[in-house]
Amino acid sequence: MEQHGVLQQTVTLNNGVTMPLLGLGTFRLKGLENLTRAVDAALECGYRSFDTASVYRNEGDLGQALHQLLPKYGLRRSDIFITSKLSPADLGEGAGKACLRSLTELGCDYFDLYLIHWPGKQGWRSDDSRNRAAREESWKAMEDLYQSGTIKALGVSNYTETHLSQLLGSCRVPPAVLQVEFHPLLPQAALLSWCKRNGIHLQAYSSLGCGDLLEKEEVKKVANVYGCTPSQILLKWALRQGVGVIPKASAPERITENFRVWDLELTNSEAEDLNGDGTEKRYCWDPTGVA
Repeated sequence: MEQHGVLQQTVTLNNGVTMPLLGLGTFRLKGLENLTRAVDAALECGYRSFDTASVYRNEGDLGQALHQLLPKYGLRRSDIFITSKLSPADLGEGAGKACLRSLTELGCDYFDLYLIHWPGKQGWRSDDSRNRAAREESWKAMEDLYQSGTIKALGVSNYTETHLSQLLGSCRVPPAVLQVEFHPLLPQAALLSWCKRNGIHLQAYSSLGCGDLLEKEEVKKVANVYGCTPSQILLKWALRQGVGVIPKASAPERITENFRVWDLELTNSEAEDLNGDGTEKRYCWDPTGVA
C-alpha cells in the first residue's frame, strides 16, 4: 500500500489480516480539537493505523476526527486500521457489550483489532484466581464477535507467557497480536521469541520509555550518527525486530517525524549498543503477578 509516495510497511497476522507496523497511539490524547489535529497530521504523512482503548476515554473524539478527515484524503473506513481494547472493568461477562459500546462511540461497524487490555479485572486483587475465568469468558465473547465479522482480528495486551499459554489451551480462535511495553531497557527477548514460535505478532507500547529513553546518551549517540532524532532510533530498534510500534504524539511535526523511519537502517552493533546492562526497567504496569 502506498499513500502520498510513502510505502506503508505491514505485517500479515496469523489469520491473514494485514496490519500496518506503525500506527498512531492515542493514550492521553483528549478533546476533539487535539484528536483532529493529530489525526490530520497522521493521515497526511501516511499513517493508516490508529490505536485507542475504552479507558482512554477518547474513542468518540477519534471516531469523529476520522469521519471528518478521511474524505479529505480520499480514504474510506476500509483504508484504515482501528484498534481498541476492553477495559479491565468489563473483563468477564460484560466483554461483548463493552466492545459494541466502543464501536458505537467510534461510529464504526467493526474493529480491525480488539484486545483484552489487562489480564486482571478492575477491583480484584492481582492474585485472585477468578481472573483466569474472567479472561476466558471475555475471550469467548470476543470469539463470537470475531465469527460474526464485528472484529477482524483478536489480541491481548499486557499478557505474560503464562497468560498466553493458558489462552492457547482454551481458545477456538488464537490471539493474533500481543501488545506489551517493549524498548531497549525492556527487550523481552524470551517473550518475543515465544510469540514468533506461536505465530503471534508482538506490538510495542511505550517505545520511548515514557520519554526517558530520549535522553539516554547511547540513544543520542546513534541518532547523531544518522542525523535523526532519538525517537526515530528507538522506533527503528523495534521495527527491525519485526515488532510493531504505536508511538503517541500530539504535535504534527512529531507525528510526521515518527513516521519517517523506513529509510533508516541500524547495524547489529548499533542496535546492541542501545540495550542496557541487562537490568530490565518498566515504565508502565507489571502484569507478572496477575493470576
